[in-house]
Amino acid sequence: MLTKPLVSKAARLSVAPMMDWTDRHCRYLHRLMTRETLLYTEMVTAPALVRGGALHLLEYNPQEHPVALQLGGSNPQELAQASKFGAEAGYDEINLNVGCPSDRVQSGTFGAVLMKTPEVVADCVAAMIEATDVEVTVKCRIGVDDQEPHDVLPQFLETLQAAGVKRVTIHARKAWLQGLSPKENRDVPPLDYPLVLAMKQAFADMHISINGGIATLDEAEALLEQGLDGVMIGRAAYHNPSDVLLEADRRIFGQTHQVDAAQVVLQMLPYIEQHLSHGGKLANVTRHMLGLFSGQPGARQWRRILSERAHRPEAGTELVQEALHAVRPQAA
Repeated sequence: MLTKPLVSKAARLSVAPMMDWTDRHCRYLHRLMTRETLLYTEMVTAPALVRGGALHLLEYNPQEHPVALQLGGSNPQELAQASKFGAEAGYDEINLNVGCPSDRVQSGTFGAVLMKTPEVVADCVAAMIEATDVEVTVKCRIGVDDQEPHDVLPQFLETLQAAGVKRVTIHARKAWLQGLSPKENRDVPPLDYPLVLAMKQAFADMHISINGGIATLDEAEALLEQGLDGVMIGRAAYHNPSDVLLEADRRIFGQTHQVDAAQVVLQMLPYIEQHLSHGGKLANVTRHMLGLFSGQPGARQWRRILSERAHRPEAGTELVQEALHAVRPQAA
């Protein structure tokens, strides 16, 4: 587990928590591409851990550090217990989801709907902070539905700060809880970067990261230069990981560490072998690798080989090597 200053440093760039995407196989792949970037789990609900006993959801590879656990919930006692489980598992940060707009999340009274009840969020994070020494952070929206973000967001951050939160990631869009699907909520509401930048000026003591619509390291660097403490990238880091993550250590963190996509594939082979030896399927891992060569010659062939054949029962690392040969003959 990392100390709080080191986790805050890693949060200069982070990969967003994304349901069905940022599982442990995805995070292991991303960690081979960047040593420094902070990685987040998919959202894990506190009831699943506390009432359902689903502690297997906390499993991860130690090489994933720095890695943060994102929790969903609205019951302070359950979130406190779930945070303890996360701390015992060795996570470097515990993050509360106050941004997800899906119907399933709303029905559980957590996610973005909590923007309407900041006092509940305050009770939750205070209980989480009391329960563990691991840093507790929040990921939120700028507002929901008919809320006026310029009014509610400063009040929301004040409430978080008073409850002991020192680090927050703001998705620079509203969430519309009725009328827009979760997918539409990632694209349709307009981005308001200036508001998030204004929040950093107003809350200078808080570590504020921005999320939403950021697709390149050029954009990330520009936002950091404007004074933000961190940038969180979601879909671009997943679909085009080489463009975002292979250069991250050098450009964002000033480190010399750098690998190329072909090296990453070769480094994944022992991990895949181990996954298969425990009864796993090749496609569980390779589905996260499809975008590794996006925009490069042979990328279509790489994707086609893996997407068409990785689900077969007999598929193993030799298929990954065959796909690599199609895109980088000299590396396979």
